[in-house]
Amino acid sequence: MAGRESLWNALTAPLIRQNPVTLQILGICSALAVTTSLATAFTLSVSLTVVVVLSAGLISLIRRHIPNSIRLIVQIIIIASLVIVIDQILQAWFFALSQRLSVFVSLIATNCIVLGRTESFARSNPPLLSMVDALGSGLGYSLVLTVIGACRELFGSGKLAGVAVLPLADEGGWFTPLSLMLLAPSAFFLLGGLIWAIRSLRPEQAEPPEFPPHETGEAR
Repeated sequence: MAGRESLWNALTAPLIRQNPVTLQILGICSALAVTTSLATAFTLSVSLTVVVVLSAGLISLIRRHIPNSIRLIVQIIIIASLVIVIDQILQAWFFALSQRLSVFVSLIATNCIVLGRTESFARSNPPLLSMVDALGSGLGYSLVLTVIGACRELFGSGKLAGVAVLPLADEGGWFTPLSLMLLAPSAFFLLGGLIWAIRSLRPEQAEPPEFPPHETGEAR
């Protein structure tokens, strides 16, 4: 049985210290594509978090009964089945959001975060610890998408979650929406800036230079 400290570390480590997006650079396709608004970013974040938690729990439960030769196939089948369920729920109750998310809900099945947590952690740890670890990874992913989605919607349309926040110039206010924020390049630069800021505050996350700078002066 996992202790409280190990559960707490598994839950909180992926938020900042070991965030799967900013540290491991995983799941960035969705971070670039669906963060045009807070609603779409939040919906995909919740969907991925539910899938990764349930898949980690299921795979951990049957981990001793999965032959090593077909473990990846079993994991992908479980993940894909959960994604289909989530996709059908979104289409049934949140059709407009489902249309805006397009194929990206289905692509959760190929998200490196989901398969990575099931393969590297859930396959060799008990269910509770695996699900808490998966929840932490899902929350870390959600945190990044929520921040980027909020910034893009706020400065791209002057709204947040569909509610007007900044007074628009064409309605007598002072803010002119930055249409560039609703395009994919803006998400790329925002994500890059977020990664730079976190690695500046936490230098231990920075990767060592592949080609160290040469020493000044001639070698003797």
